[in-house]
Amino acid sequence: MQVIAMHGWLGDSRGWAPLAAAARRQGWPWQSADRGYGPSAPVQPQWLDAEGPRVVVGHSLGPHLLPADLLRQADAVVLLASFGRFVPSGAAGRPLISALRAMAQQLQGPEAQAMLRRFLEKAAAPQPLSALPVSILDSPLSAEGRERLLHDLILLQHCEALPEGFPTQARCLVVEAEQDQIVGPEARAWLQRALPAAERIGVEGAGHALLVPSWLEMVIGWLREL
Repeated sequence: MQVIAMHGWLGDSRGWAPLAAAARRQGWPWQSADRGYGPSAPVQPQWLDAEGPRVVVGHSLGPHLLPADLLRQADAVVLLASFGRFVPSGAAGRPLISALRAMAQQLQGPEAQAMLRRFLEKAAAPQPLSALPVSILDSPLSAEGRERLLHDLILLQHCEALPEGFPTQARCLVVEAEQDQIVGPEARAWLQRALPAAERIGVEGAGHALLVPSWLEMVIGWLREL
């Protein structure tokens, strides 16, 4: 088995350290993609020329940031606090669209750091921001990182379906954070309708950043059964 993982908006590859270590203990080759928002350079892995299942693990926006050809070749997908359509349709989605547009405007000005910190606080909740093991805000935000964040924030607003290339025939595990303050109940319900055959795990006491460690062994156990 080989695994390719993709972080979400405002994340980076360092956040995969616990799950990557657990996968490698199983003898599974692991690759972490990285958008290059923070101190890490952009990394776009490719599947190894090897036998065995190909697994994508994506957090939040992560699956939407992978190339369609790579995603299409996956035999299994693990979606962590993720979604297909992010903004609810119609009038219900207008407040979120306004919030995302305000974030995009702030990202281009002096309020960027404060706005990003507020986002991370919501992602970490109900745990404190200090519980995040790593953050791209630990170092100054580069112009290139800011541009990528803006590009992907706009993409987030326009996510209206499963990512291009999503392998609907593949086995799928959906891990939901039960106290998620980023991915709303409408987005979670939309994903359930889009992937009715997917297996589901609800993580009690977890927010969007999944800082409750119980989910990790659940995912490793599911992958062992592939």
